[in-house]
Amino acid sequence: MNARQRTGRLGEELARKHLESKGYRITDTNHRCPLGEIDIIAELDQTLAFVEVRTRRGPSMGSPEESITARKQAHMVAAAQEYLQAMDMEGRQWRIDVVAVELDRQDGLVRLDVIENAIEL
Repeated sequence: MNARQRTGRLGEELARKHLESKGYRITDTNHRCPLGEIDIIAELDQTLAFVEVRTRRGPSMGSPEESITARKQAHMVAAAQEYLQAMDMEGRQWRIDVVAVELDRQDGLVRLDVIENAIEL
């Protein structure tokens, strides 16, 4: 595993713990489908949340939120719809959230924000 992958995994772990502390029930992680990967699938108040975790180390690459392109947004929506169809959950209420994680050079948490309904459906 390279440094970029380690940073991503750490961000996902921090995001999972934070979501659980806020009452989310994690139902799946790193779900792969032909359209990509869904980092975290969780439930909160009868709503299924498909969560994209974006982790950055320092400001040189911009904020985590800025890294989500229109193409990535389209893939996230398509992957969520594919999951709902495959799991026979097409009638479920759902949304796409983003967890933005910023770390310092020593893996210390600088910021973690949950952005609910981050992508318009």
